[in-house]
Amino acid sequence: MNVLLINPPHTAIGSRIPREQLPPLGLLSVGGPLLDAGFTVRLLDAEFGPMPEDAIVREALAAMPDLVLMGHSGSTSAHDTIMRLAAALKSARPGLTVVYGGVYPTYHWEDILRDYPQVDYIVRGEGERTATLLLQALRDGAGPASVDGIAWRASGVPASSAPAEMIRNLDDYRIGWELIDHSRYSYWGGMRAVVVQFSRGCPYLCSYCGQRGFWTQWRHRDPVKFAKELARLKREHGVTLINFADELPTGSRKAWKAFLEALIAEDVGLTLVGSTRAGDIVRDADILHLYKQAGVVRFLLGIESYDEAMLKTIKKGASMSEDRQAIRLLRQHGIISMATYVVGFEEETDADYWHSLKHLLHYDPDQIQMLYVTPHRWTPYFKTVEERKVIETDAAKWDYKHQVLETTRVPPWRILLWVKSIEVIMQLRPKAILRVLLGKDRHVRHGMRWYTRMGRRVWFHEIAEFILGKRLKNSTLTLRRFWGASLEQHEESMVKRKRSVIPIEAVQAVQAGRKEQQLT
Repeated sequence: MNVLLINPPHTAIGSRIPREQLPPLGLLSVGGPLLDAGFTVRLLDAEFGPMPEDAIVREALAAMPDLVLMGHSGSTSAHDTIMRLAAALKSARPGLTVVYGGVYPTYHWEDILRDYPQVDYIVRGEGERTATLLLQALRDGAGPASVDGIAWRASGVPASSAPAEMIRNLDDYRIGWELIDHSRYSYWGGMRAVVVQFSRGCPYLCSYCGQRGFWTQWRHRDPVKFAKELARLKREHGVTLINFADELPTGSRKAWKAFLEALIAEDVGLTLVGSTRAGDIVRDADILHLYKQAGVVRFLLGIESYDEAMLKTIKKGASMSEDRQAIRLLRQHGIISMATYVVGFEEETDADYWHSLKHLLHYDPDQIQMLYVTPHRWTPYFKTVEERKVIETDAAKWDYKHQVLETTRVPPWRILLWVKSIEVIMQLRPKAILRVLLGKDRHVRHGMRWYTRMGRRVWFHEIAEFILGKRLKNSTLTLRRFWGASLEQHEESMVKRKRSVIPIEAVQAVQAGRKEQQLT
């Protein structure tokens, strides 16, 4: 069977502005096991260009696939694009099988199968094992009900099998790196780059996080094997930049330290960027020199709010003092700190934005990224705001860079003014400029300059888009009416371990044997 993996072009500002592309890790992670299972697999990465949708359809059909698999890391905002592509492919070739995977379809599977006939199957949760088992079942003539973690239509009605068991050993499934030409992918200012995961999941309970429940439980790869894989990518494919997609790669101090030491021993000179929690940086104060020696040049830290009460409300599990200390420690070790700051958790006032600016100046991060709270239907946070009004009905803009919920105390234009002003003040204050111009570490100087150039383009683009864009005025559309009822009860997409099910016939046989022994 010929399988075509399609990475659709993403509409998010962050995907279009940098003029650099990163490999689609999710599709490559599915592609490796499919290749190992004997399928013929090809990747069509439509992010390049980006490709117009009609060109994607033409190239996809020219590949003569039996099945098309689509998904995207920004699955909510990419959903409409995927649905258009699937409809066009089905219209041109009705017998084509379309499989859809990712975070958004994992939870919205019932709505999708009811409203979009162009989708045949949905993979819920991790795709490596589930997608492979599904395609093997289809190849062998078995039904989807034989595979856990699948949704489909039974007699025209959406149906699903039991949730799949999460992958306990992440090293059991390899990434299909051979599906890409590494020379096409770059990041961080032209450095040949890949996206990787050392771990999956997060043990913390941030109520707004759309990823924690999807991965169900925090797990990590073998530190030494992982370091060897990264070293091989450098030696064989010239990869120099490693972008971690983990929510919390540093979750286990022991495992993370073992990885850093193994990568240092490989001596390949990689540059590492990623995200983590401020608490882990503080915890690792005595081994931050290993971070630097292994190649870590930037960590993104989720600051989220200046209000301790709000941090408790959203179950962040962090403190302002810890955030400040983490930023200071990273700077002492020549590692760039990027603070993400989310607005819109509650009905903020102009005074709240002023306090946010003052606290961010006190934090003194090297880089800043302002985001808008974006409530996902499967998170606990959704239920707390389900009666708030929606002002952005284009799902393609539910990407954290657009205001989607109405605020009654500050109008959208003034929120944008606050957000863009805070970004400018933080990036153009003398301290930040001096770090760009006079930093002693060339890796830090490069990272600061690259982000400044990219951020400038994004900044102007966001303002122009706001001026030209359309939003609901005097909205009466609530979040619940827009997306539907909360799916919080299904937040964990997979089960941690399947219970062993013993057929009733076997139980009866054992019982009969015991009874016979008693009689004799």
